[in-house]
Amino acid sequence: MEKNTPHINQLVCEDVDYNRFKNTVSTSDDDPSELPENVENFSKIIESRIAKCNSGETPTRLEKMTEEESFFLEAVMHLSKLTNTISKSPSAGSTLLSRTNMVLQRAMTFMEEELRTLLEDFGGRRSNSKVDKNPEFEDYPSYPLEVVTRMNRIAIAMISAGFETACCQVYSISRRNALYEQMKMIEFEKINVDDVQRMSWDSLEGEITRWINVARSCSNTLFPGERRLGESVFSDSPMISQSLFNNLARSIVIQILDFAEAVSRTKRSAEKLFKYLDIYDTISDLIHAISESLSFNDSEHELKSEILATRDRFGEAAVNIFCDLENSIKNDAARTPVPGGAVHPLTRYVMNYLKYACEYKDTLKHIFKEHAKLAAMSPSKWKSSVDDHVDKESESPQDVAETTPLTAQLMTIMDLLDANLEAKSNLYRDSSLRDIFLMNNGRYILQKAKGSTEVRQVMGDTWCRRRSTTVRQYHKNYQRETWGRVLQILSHDGMQVNGKVTKPVVKERFKNFSTMLDEIHRTQSTWVVSDEQLRSELRVSISAVLIPAYRSFCGRFRQYLDNTKHSDKYIKYQPEDIETLVEGLFDGNPASMARRKA
Repeated sequence: MEKNTPHINQLVCEDVDYNRFKNTVSTSDDDPSELPENVENFSKIIESRIAKCNSGETPTRLEKMTEEESFFLEAVMHLSKLTNTISKSPSAGSTLLSRTNMVLQRAMTFMEEELRTLLEDFGGRRSNSKVDKNPEFEDYPSYPLEVVTRMNRIAIAMISAGFETACCQVYSISRRNALYEQMKMIEFEKINVDDVQRMSWDSLEGEITRWINVARSCSNTLFPGERRLGESVFSDSPMISQSLFNNLARSIVIQILDFAEAVSRTKRSAEKLFKYLDIYDTISDLIHAISESLSFNDSEHELKSEILATRDRFGEAAVNIFCDLENSIKNDAARTPVPGGAVHPLTRYVMNYLKYACEYKDTLKHIFKEHAKLAAMSPSKWKSSVDDHVDKESESPQDVAETTPLTAQLMTIMDLLDANLEAKSNLYRDSSLRDIFLMNNGRYILQKAKGSTEVRQVMGDTWCRRRSTTVRQYHKNYQRETWGRVLQILSHDGMQVNGKVTKPVVKERFKNFSTMLDEIHRTQSTWVVSDEQLRSELRVSISAVLIPAYRSFCGRFRQYLDNTKHSDKYIKYQPEDIETLVEGLFDGNPASMARRKA
């Protein structure tokens, strides 16, 4: 407080002398003989301020701390000190003590109301606009600095005067009401556990999204804002600030957890995984937000344990969902092959599922590490699982996937999918179609993995290269199985009888070639290769071996039929016709095309 002020007549009532107040301050703690007069001086200062405010002469709802208010608060603090001195001095008398206690009680009642007014009138009031409903768009809570300073001075005065409980109660009730009001504005609603159990998943998804928004607002805005406000108002009493925040946060967190608990008890299914992971992340953020301030005494330790237990239930559910996925792949035993050797629906489902799952790879890494036993994957087991897929001769360590339980889990699922597809390929009688089926599915798996940064990071470049090698091997198998027989017909071997080329042999070869080519085209034009690049690669590779071989065969042997009647009966195709035929392969029939597009 400034000792020399030009506005002193505005600061005290007519019968209070400012110089006497300065003298009172300087002697209040030193001279016991001055106690009665000092008590009276401070009491008049305090009573004058209260009287003026109650009469409406002095406005009570100003943002900025006035000199008169500062004067008043200092007087309260000194009177509090005098009260302690009087209580310890038997000679001071009970009348004097009663006088100080009565004035202090009035002062505390007055300051309680002042603090309540500041808390309720200068912060936490929001309009109904869309932006204001979301605390992410504002500096919550929006108290002006001058108001926070006033509240801080009042809190210091009340606590030093021994009225800590009253001060904390006013602050706690006001902030709890303000926080609950804010929760309503961001559409937080308490939902009965039984109602959650009865909800359809579509309805529950909407409620989970709303819950996530509320919880994240608490983590990112409301809790940090409340913590900062408490630390500012009770800057001289960090333990009080911490306790108030603990109680405030606890009341909200318990309500937030109630809904999460109810969701965790619903029947799990694969479609719920991603919302479960969202909830897991949201609770982790909540733990971080409150851990910065919670002291974690016995009650807070209990709260933290409850939060962690709720979060872990979603972690366990995620692990179990992956186990369910493994079982569903194992048990998917189809009896009818996919028409045309197209990508199997199971392949699409699993790869798209893993693609979305890997968007949560950091969360899943933590979950699978924490719940390795539940996933039945000991460190040695999952390391071995990853090592099985690693190229030991890889020159770049960066190419190898990080050895984690998540990597092992995904590789296990990939192995199960491969085994399932291998079994399904045996449904095809045509060995070439089996290769097309495995090539299609292998290519789809590879492209999905390479097309997702997250999947590729989890699986590693070495895995992708090995997968690419496998797809190429299916390609080679198909090429050998289908076109190897055709190339045998176009071989120059066996064309001579007794050392001479004869027309019957030439006719037979040309006729067999045309017949086989027609059969292949009729059959394989109904087969499906969905991936445009793979389809192009297949056609190019076929043309690359077939057209030169046929051109060479024609160049060497068609001369023997040039003068033969109806030579076109035997030489049905010209070399340039072959490319057109090849371009007609793998387009699929209408039914398979419609399925492929879907």
